[in-house]
Amino acid sequence: MAFDRGDIERVRDAADIVELARAVTTVKKSGRTVKAICPFHQEKTPSMSLDPARGLFHCFGCGKGGDVYKFVQESQAVDFGEAVEILARQAGITLTRDPRAAARHGRRREIVEALEAAVDFYHQRLKQSPDAAGARSYLRGRGYDGDVVDTFKIGYAPEERGWNALITELKGRGVSEKTLVDAGLATRTSKGRLRDWFHNRLLFPIHDLKGDAVGFGARILDGDGPKYLNSPETEVYRKARLLYGLDRAKSRISRDNLAVIVEGYTDVIALHLAGYDLAVATCGTALGEEHFDLLRRFTDRIVLAFDADQAGAGAALRGGGLQTPSDLGLDLRVAIMPEGRDPADLVQAGDMELLRSAIDASQPFLRFEVDRILAGHALDEIEGRTRALREAAQAIARLDDEVARHEYGRALSRQVGVEVDEAIGAIESARKRPRERTEPAPRRSEAQRPRPTGEVRAEREAVRLAIAGHMAGKGLTTEHFSDPTHRRAFEILLEHGAGDGPVDLAVVADANPRAAEYMRVLLLDDRPEEDADALVSRLEQARVDRRVDELRRALEAMEPTDERYGALSEELVAALRRRDS
Repeated sequence: MAFDRGDIERVRDAADIVELARAVTTVKKSGRTVKAICPFHQEKTPSMSLDPARGLFHCFGCGKGGDVYKFVQESQAVDFGEAVEILARQAGITLTRDPRAAARHGRRREIVEALEAAVDFYHQRLKQSPDAAGARSYLRGRGYDGDVVDTFKIGYAPEERGWNALITELKGRGVSEKTLVDAGLATRTSKGRLRDWFHNRLLFPIHDLKGDAVGFGARILDGDGPKYLNSPETEVYRKARLLYGLDRAKSRISRDNLAVIVEGYTDVIALHLAGYDLAVATCGTALGEEHFDLLRRFTDRIVLAFDADQAGAGAALRGGGLQTPSDLGLDLRVAIMPEGRDPADLVQAGDMELLRSAIDASQPFLRFEVDRILAGHALDEIEGRTRALREAAQAIARLDDEVARHEYGRALSRQVGVEVDEAIGAIESARKRPRERTEPAPRRSEAQRPRPTGEVRAEREAVRLAIAGHMAGKGLTTEHFSDPTHRRAFEILLEHGAGDGPVDLAVVADANPRAAEYMRVLLLDDRPEEDADALVSRLEQARVDRRVDELRRALEAMEPTDERYGALSEELVAALRRRDS
């Protein structure tokens, strides 16, 4: 943590969760809490609760929640330190940095500055060096003039003996060898010699959401090697969490509520130059759920626009194990490009209307996936139809919406040439088979959860009041809780001072994030609080009832001659008197 803990608490207290939410979504008062349309998933009815007094939020639809810092992190795509700085500026609070954390922050800054220097070096090399003539010729062939090169800071890594042109340049600027390696700009050979990571390649700088250079995507111009080579994974470059062009496109994406994912860097540049500046691309990896988590901060409408071969192969998605669009909370669609042409080809040929038409006519991802499965089987053969039906049914079975599954089943029956009942039956059978899950099971709706008993509801209310400090001095103990979840929550609260007053959930979250999330949900319940004394009385009555039942079962199971029988009998009589008094 880069800042003094006291400063963090002062900033937290000064921030207004309602105003933060109002800046990005629709907010309205509801009871003692405030409701909002959740900005983190698609919905029409408000399911996010805000607690202005405690600075908390929780969405009962998608499950996201936390304090004011978490809200800024999720809504503005920044890390914790940046969220602190943003809220401190808004509150006019000067921050004091923790020396050790400041050192870590400074180390990141060193790496980014080295990468920025590399961007500048490679960019100037492309523009001015004779050995970059081939790279300049390639770019002119793509229709990229000097303005394009400058706008996107495209560069060239030279092919020089020793492969150390960048190393020599940056060491001359005072960059250490360790920083060169940590930034992914250089690597050591088996003999320990340092050499440049890139050589004889056209370079496309990759930036994070803040606009900091964090790595490169590099296209080979001639010779051996992979067509594209990316920076290695570093402290600042995590390709599973980056999208090329998103730093430029995020405002337009948010404004138009649409993102277009294309295959490569040149596709992004082509679309941006054509005024379609809401295109992004992955950085040399297949699309994964972290990419969609990143985009969900700005839009819930996403179109995949790959060339026909790429889309047909389904290579866009990581391992074929992506959650369904409904699980992701997205309207995910696929635009089918004309055969053999990618978005950059269409823009270069002046066929933007073809591209726009393909995007406008994009089809739901599941529809595309089913069509792709069926295209891979001989539907004029019994065996082919059987395999096609089974595979397509497995894809459709991931849908939770029963009506949607039924409609897809009807369409599948027509495509495969089987009866509707047969197609729907295959889907429902596939749904009953257990599926391997790499992600947490989806949250059950309130309707699916077992309805709690009156005693359990009372225990939950006791935990809620304990968080707010209303149970201090009331004599409540862990023995008053029969439900393990509530008992453990109360134990954690006692560890954090619930016996003396209100509990700071931020402190709880540092030690036990899951418990803090559970407690936050309780706090955001807008039901009126029950009377603490009356609640403790009910829980004491329930505790005595449980003990009476335990004693009766124990006495029934033992002989009167047992040495413990007399003591238990006396305890039972005393418990009955307390219960009936």
